[in-house]
Amino acid sequence: MLTLKNITKDYSLGDSVVSALRGIDISFRENEFVSILGPSGCGKTTLLNIIGGLDRYTSGDLIIDGVSTKKYKDRDWDTYRNHSVGFVFQSYNLIPHQNVLSNVELALTLSGVSKKERRARAKAVLEKVGLGDQLNKRPNQLSGGQMQRVAIARALVNNPSILLADEPTGALDSETSVQIMDLLKEVAEDRLVIMVTHNPELAEEYSTRIIRLLDGKVTDDTMPYDGVEKKESIIRKVKKTSMSFFTALSLSLNNLLTKKARTILISFAGSIGIIGIALILSMSNGVQLLIDRMERETLSSYPITLEKTSVDYSSMMDLRSAVKKEYVKEEGKIYSVNVMTGLMETMLQGSKTNHLAEFKAYLESGTSGIKELTSDIAYSYSTPLNIYRVNPNGTYMQTNPNNLMTDLGLQTESSSGSLLSSGMTMSLDVWTRLTDNNELLNTQYEVVAGRMPEKYNEVVLFVNDENQITDFSIYSLGLEDTTELRDILMAAARGEEVEVNTDTRIYTFEDILDLEYKLLVNTDIYKKEGSGWVDKSDDDAFMLTLLNNSESIHVVGIIRPAEDATTSVMTGMVGYRSDLMTHLMEKVNTSPIVLEQKSNPEIDVFTGTPFTSSDTQKSYSFEEFSAYVGTLPEAQQAELMGYFSQMTAAGYTEDQAASQLMSSLSTGSVGTYEENLTILGVSDPDDPSAILLYPIDFEAKDKISAIIETYNQGKAEDEQLVYTDYIGLMISSITTIINAVSYVLIAFVSVSLIVSSIMIGIITYISVLERTREIGVLRSIGASKRDISRVFNAETLTIGLTAGLFGIGITLILLWPINAIIEHLTSLKNVAVLPVEGAIALILISMFLTFIAGLIPARIASKKDPVIALRTE
Repeated sequence: MLTLKNITKDYSLGDSVVSALRGIDISFRENEFVSILGPSGCGKTTLLNIIGGLDRYTSGDLIIDGVSTKKYKDRDWDTYRNHSVGFVFQSYNLIPHQNVLSNVELALTLSGVSKKERRARAKAVLEKVGLGDQLNKRPNQLSGGQMQRVAIARALVNNPSILLADEPTGALDSETSVQIMDLLKEVAEDRLVIMVTHNPELAEEYSTRIIRLLDGKVTDDTMPYDGVEKKESIIRKVKKTSMSFFTALSLSLNNLLTKKARTILISFAGSIGIIGIALILSMSNGVQLLIDRMERETLSSYPITLEKTSVDYSSMMDLRSAVKKEYVKEEGKIYSVNVMTGLMETMLQGSKTNHLAEFKAYLESGTSGIKELTSDIAYSYSTPLNIYRVNPNGTYMQTNPNNLMTDLGLQTESSSGSLLSSGMTMSLDVWTRLTDNNELLNTQYEVVAGRMPEKYNEVVLFVNDENQITDFSIYSLGLEDTTELRDILMAAARGEEVEVNTDTRIYTFEDILDLEYKLLVNTDIYKKEGSGWVDKSDDDAFMLTLLNNSESIHVVGIIRPAEDATTSVMTGMVGYRSDLMTHLMEKVNTSPIVLEQKSNPEIDVFTGTPFTSSDTQKSYSFEEFSAYVGTLPEAQQAELMGYFSQMTAAGYTEDQAASQLMSSLSTGSVGTYEENLTILGVSDPDDPSAILLYPIDFEAKDKISAIIETYNQGKAEDEQLVYTDYIGLMISSITTIINAVSYVLIAFVSVSLIVSSIMIGIITYISVLERTREIGVLRSIGASKRDISRVFNAETLTIGLTAGLFGIGITLILLWPINAIIEHLTSLKNVAVLPVEGAIALILISMFLTFIAGLIPARIASKKDPVIALRTE
């Protein structure tokens, strides 16, 4: 079974060599109780360690089950110790931070035995040694005899064929020594027990064989065995030992828990760098989220705009170079600089027509990729949205397009609905289209009262975060009579002293939700009279009747900016759904006047006469003129005949006067079929007057611009699209600046993270020194060098995880006062936000750095000599 052939063991001490064993030749039976006696330093323990595979012989051979060990590798020795040998030490060598059951289970864990089986086997062997009621106690809660019993149970749990006991009673009293010797004698009945002892009385009483050593040689053997009668041994196939990561983690975790205060302090120190980076990341992420929200909400108000008739404003930016002219100036003369003519020339050259119908089809084909880059795509049409408010007293006012400034005489009718200032057109209309992106709308605004619109004839009123709207909106929406304002302006114009009412007007939610407006279809203001259609918009009675019979638009909700919204450009406006315009266009396109005009493209529907081109003048006779006048109402007949009389009195013949009047009537202010359809508000749903692209962010805006440029490639110059980017690069550079600052700060803070990781590496090395004996114990039960390294790697990973969790937890706590301070100083809420993925990444970084820092200490631990480790106090 076990044979030692001429075993020698030499130790190098400086320049000299000490021989511990000098040619040991011993064979052991499969089951016997062998005691090895001899004075201190004779080589007893060295012999025991070589038999147990803890130490390597210098020469000779150790034969196990008929197999030479000369070619054994580390893994073979580990397997041998785990499956074939059990150690019982004088100082017990129990792992202090593991309970009794765990100490005994450990060898089975290395063997790969299932949890259920190893627990059952460990309990059974503990029952056998009389410790079935001490399973959950720690070693320091046991007596010396009990600890030695645990050591014996640990040695027996894997059912080894050899039990090696090194002075098992050396630290015990006489009574306890007898109990332990009785237990060893019982164990020796079915296996080989080799005991090293200084006590010859115990050896002679309990052993079946005594071997005496002196100066590294066998001097006496009471029952020598040459192995001749030994039956051929069966070589058992055993599984290689391996400690699972979870076992290593359990050992490390239990060790750390026995030093809670130190573990917490180390983890806190390691978390300082994590806290710094997490705070910077939180600020950077929060500001970036704020910028992203600002971009999204700003871009929802300032889209990329493609208009049917567009001006290339970029060429106007180079106006100075266009009008600059070099010539020789003479003294005494003044020279003009052609600013206005240069401006006109630039505008005329820059103005072009976009083919939007083709681009709309391209967008809706789904191949452009623009839909994924936008929060909304809106189409505008030339069909006017005429909204009126009818007052209870029978008066009415137009609220869209907004004519308030015109009615007050503060703006000319030609610029009604817009205000020209600083070279830019600012709309004064208070009716605005809502985005079709409900998610974006619900993110930006919250409902104060009522609900969001669900049908085309439902609208909402926008108020600010304090439920306010301007008095401009109040008057524009018809909530107050504009007569008061007009009277003030007229009195001021007369030089009279005027007192302006500055009292705050207050409305209940019910007042607003009771508001009703009328949708006036543009074609309904025309009435068929004779052969033509007459504009009746100046007839108040006609208009009032028309409005009373028109479709109603109801205010169904009041909304305001959400708590975390960054823009609120729609405050005081009325928001309508896009399908309102779709409904209006359908009504216009199916109206009688439009159908008549489309069925007779050559006849001017307003006059009933054929269209006349600008370079053709048809002659009419007096008879033709008279026949046409006869078809008109009496008032128009009288008016035309009055003009006719004036012209004949001025010297025109009847035919000349008739021809002139008929030509004037046929041309009028509109001269073509297309112009008539435009004035009627006819729009083709497939050919919008403008396309508005709302990018989700600035990066998407740039991608959309690139897609449009790609779309233009290969097209003729007059077919290429020209677009307007109102927002431009207003805040796109802010992201770059914030990222740069964040990277610099993170780089500085990372130094502390690296320093703390090095500190953890040093602490791990201290832990290696503290757990040296544990390393020896683990090696004695079959743990490999890799297993030892894994134990300490698990410890550093645990510390790294704890440090990372500490850092993230402390950061989340610190974010509360930080956000409170920022909100107090800037009114911005929740600016610092730690991203979840960032927190996870920082924890992983902490674990990685501590793992790297602990690699060297773990390697040092794995290379420790188990024999020396077991002797460490």
